[in-house]
Parts: sequence; structure tokens; C-alpha cells
Amino acid sequence: MAVRRGTAPKLGDVLLVTGAEAFLADRAVKSAIAAVSKGSAEVEVTEVEATTLDVGVFAELTGPSLFASERVLVLRSLQDLPADMVPNLLDYAGAPSDDVLVVLVHSGGQKGKAVLDKLRKASVTEVVATAPKTWELPQFVAGEIRLHGGSVDEGAASALVDAVGHDLRALAGACSQLVSDSGGQAVTAELIGQYFGGRAEVTSFAVADAAIAGRTEPALEQLRWALDCGVAPVLVTSAMAGGLRGLAKYSSAPSGLREADLAREVGVPPWKLKQLKQQARGWTPGGLAAAIKAVAQADADVKGASGDAGYALERMVITVSRSHGRR
Repeated sequence: MAVRRGTAPKLGDVLLVTGAEAFLADRAVKSAIAAVSKGSAEVEVTEVEATTLDVGVFAELTGPSLFASERVLVLRSLQDLPADMVPNLLDYAGAPSDDVLVVLVHSGGQKGKAVLDKLRKASVTEVVATAPKTWELPQFVAGEIRLHGGSVDEGAASALVDAVGHDLRALAGACSQLVSDSGGQAVTAELIGQYFGGRAEVTSFAVADAAIAGRTEPALEQLRWALDCGVAPVLVTSAMAGGLRGLAKYSSAPSGLREADLAREVGVPPWKLKQLKQQARGWTPGGLAAAIKAVAQADADVKGASGDAGYALERMVITVSRSHGRR
């Protein structure tokens, strides 16, 4: 999630945006520009790649302007800033111009970390754009829907994640669309199914759910339908691995934990514990071990170890479903 340290950005500030989640980083930049401009067309916004920056260009972009009294400079890929520009940037961060907001965007890796540390010591405002964990994605969806004035329950939020996938930009777009078309009503699982029921991730999760429940024939039918629809084999193995991994964590979790603590231990939202409890019936440690081994083999096969991905997936589905109840 995007976490802000400090106050809202304003002219005269240096804002540091760090983190590998591009969607959240872009949102932080847009939010900063909006906070400064407030709809004014007089604010001049310039975006520059750090690799192209030199002393002359930087002085021109941050010095007095004849054409705009208020400006925003967005410096992308800070990790690639030329070494000879670092002292100039640090000097500017210590005494920024009153009529300029400088936004520095860093990918969050180790490259250029020394510059980040020095900027933080200069007390710049920082926004950290960190991708939410998989189990936090329904919370992200719920927040996005509230942002657009809508409402959604935990089950429907998770259904949207299952339908659209884990890409934050795609999820945010889906939330906006659903709220816009919901007519002021709550976003429901039924509405999500109408809009996104044909997405590849849904079919891959359907295969996994049927196999984990021990329903061999329905799982094979779902698999064939998914492959006919063009679902990538790796999505099927990924969904199966995720389902079994959650089941294994649930089954091995210490007994007596409160619901919230158990959810954190397993790495899922609390509402999903009920589903895991149902799925866990009939599974033994030996059966889970055999199923996980079969998924690992299938994953290797569909990534090149075997020439027939379809056969590898069918073998995986049969092994997983028949491991249900195995001692």
C-alpha cells in the first residue's frame, strides 16, 4: 500500500516516492500534482528521466521562470541519477525553491540507496509505494470501491480479486467501472460475475477448487473448458499451488488461535477461514504432501519439462483430487 510519511506535499517541498509498485507510485505522483495545482491551469508540470539530468537542466527546471509562477518537476528513475548530479540534488533538497514542488521517483531497489538515505536525512516528505500482500488485496479492492463512493462486502471483494487477478491497475479500473455501473447499490459477487466471469483467473480457480474438493470429473471438465478458452497452463498450476498452500498452512496452524490471529498465521483474510475449514475435511498430511508434489511436477512440465502441457495438467488434477482423503 502507499504509505505517506509527513504532511501533504506543497510548493517548496521535495517529495520522495519510493517502491516497486508502479501503479501506487504513479498515483502518488498524480496526487501530489493535484494537491499543488488544485485545478489551476497555471501550474507547469515537467517530467524528466534522471539519466538525462545535468546541472544546467536541473537549474533551469528549478530556478525562476518567466512563464509560470508555480511548477512541478517530476524526476523519474532516481536510482539512475548520474553521480555528479547527487551533490546538486542534495543541496537543492536542503534549500528548495518556494514556487516549485520537486517529486523524486525511485524504484525502491538497492541501486541509488545512498542517495535515498541522504535525502531522508534532509527530512524530505516520503511516500512508500509497496504492493499489498496477496491476502490484503480484498482490502485494497474495498478501499478502491469506497474511494469511488460505493460499498462491497469481503466476499465480493475477494471474488473480484479472483476474477481480475493481482494487478493493482486492473483491479482499480474494475472497481471504478463497477461502482459507476452499480446505480448506487452495493457491489455484489453477482455483479462481478456478470462483468468479469469469463476472466482466465476464474476458470483456473474453478479447476483448483473442484480438484481440492476431491471432485475428479468436474475438475477435469473445468480444466478442458479452461484450456479450450485459452487459459495459460501456468495459471492453472498457480491457482492449484495457491489453494494447496493455504490449505497446508491452515491444517498445520496452532490450535486455539483467535480468528484474526489464525488469518494472519495462514495469510488469508478472515472470511476465507470458513472456506478453508470446509476444504480441510478429508485431507491428511500424507494426502497434502502427495498433492503438492504433483503440482510442483506439473508446474515444471508446463514450463518446458514436458511437451504436452494438457496431459501434465490432467495428471495433476487426477492426482490432487484422488489425494483427497488419502492417508
